[in-house]
Parts: sequence; structure tokens; C-alpha cells
Amino acid sequence: MSSNGIGRLTGKVAVVTGAGSRGEIIGNGQATALLFAREGCKVLLVDSEEENLSRTFRKISDQGGEASFYVGDVSNELDCQKMVELAVNTYGHLNILHNNVGVGGSGTVVEVEAKQWDHVMDVNVKSMMLTSKYAIPEIASSGGGTVINISSISAIRPRGLTPYTVSKGAVIALTKAMAVDHAADKVRVNCILPGPIFSSMTSVNMTEEVRELRRISSPMGIEGSPMDIANAALYLASDESRWVTGISLIVDGGVSLMSPQR
Repeated sequence: MSSNGIGRLTGKVAVVTGAGSRGEIIGNGQATALLFAREGCKVLLVDSEEENLSRTFRKISDQGGEASFYVGDVSNELDCQKMVELAVNTYGHLNILHNNVGVGGSGTVVEVEAKQWDHVMDVNVKSMMLTSKYAIPEIASSGGGTVINISSISAIRPRGLTPYTVSKGAVIALTKAMAVDHAADKVRVNCILPGPIFSSMTSVNMTEEVRELRRISSPMGIEGSPMDIANAALYLASDESRWVTGISLIVDGGVSLMSPQR
């Protein structure tokens, strides 16, 4: 464990999906993996691109943490099975599943193509079902733990991204259903609803003007960071949240409380 952490996850093992980063700007999954490792967790990093994963792996190694990685597609059932098996075979057990993979999807139901709709649902919803299908029995057999799903404030505040909004709304429903289904196994299931975060995914082709508009959309006037999401995930992954399950934790600086600023 790095000296920067205080060991809130010491002895725990986590699978973090979407843990890669497309460039030097940090991503939500990468930030969470780094923070988990800093707090003493052993982390299996999962992403579809090895180059993106290697950036996170190097950073964890440099900070004195312990990690390994699996390159795979979480919308593919076999990959989900293999990644969980790798985590358990490598570290002996599993305590935490952090579902961070997601893709965007714009347009109305009139405009969207059925193929695009299916792709968004596969990546944003089906993937979480598949990863959980294999992770939850292992978490239960380890004495219990937690699943954290990443939704979005788009689920509660639509803005012209109907496929994405519906998929993220489904994540909230899935979270609540899983929380009820697996409570007896001591598996807690919660989700985080991020606001407009500046990350490796959202930064692509973003102008400074758009970035500033996103910042002032918060009544706090503060730009969201992937570390804000990571800190929320750390709480939900730790024993400090032992009596918390089925919640939708909004982390958006108050953006969802306001009308759009122009």
C-alpha cells in the first residue's frame, strides 16, 4: 500500500471495469482503481484496450500498489466469466465489483437506429448484469462485499440523449433489484450518478468554452473531477458504508438542482 493511503480497503480485492485511460487526462475508472489501490486494495483492471490499461497499471505500480489486468469486452459473457476467475485465481477471493464501462448515445426514439440502441443497452446495462452474474457468487462466498454501478444524472435529467438516458435509468433499477436480491448474501449494491466530469472520455474535442459552460452549470461553480467519483466509490466500497445498499448517490456539484445556464 502507498503511504498516501490509510488502508480503508486493506485486505480487499476489487475488479474495476473501464479502468483504462485514453490519454494523460485521468478517467473515472482509472481514478477509482488508483484510489482503491492506494487504500490497500488489490485491483484487477479491466478494459477493452491494453494500451489504455497499461497506463493505469503503471501508475498503480509507481505508487506502490498491487494490480493486474484483463483485456476484454464486458458485454461478452465469456470475458466476464474469465475476468472474475482471474481475480479469484490471482488473489484468492473477491470483495468489490466496480462497474464503470459506458458509452454515449444521442437522439430521440424517432432518430435513433435500432442497432445503435441495442449497442448502448448492451454496453451500459447488459454488461453490468454479466459482470455481476459471475462476481456476486464469489463476493458472497468471500463473506460479502459490494457492487458499485456507474449511472449518470442523465437518468434523472434527460437532455436529448435518449438511448443513454434510458440505459442509465436502467442501471438505477438494476442496482435496486440486485440490492434486494443479494442482501441475504451480504452483498451491497449501490450506484453513483456523476454530473459533468472533465475526464479522458469527455475531454475529447471539448473546447475551453464548453468546459467553462459545464463548470458554471454547477451552483458551486466547481468543475467535477474523476477523483470526486472515485472518493464516492471508495466510501461505497469500504466498510464505512456497511448499512448502505440500493442507493443512487448523486455526485454533480448540484447541477441536477438547477435549470440550464446559458
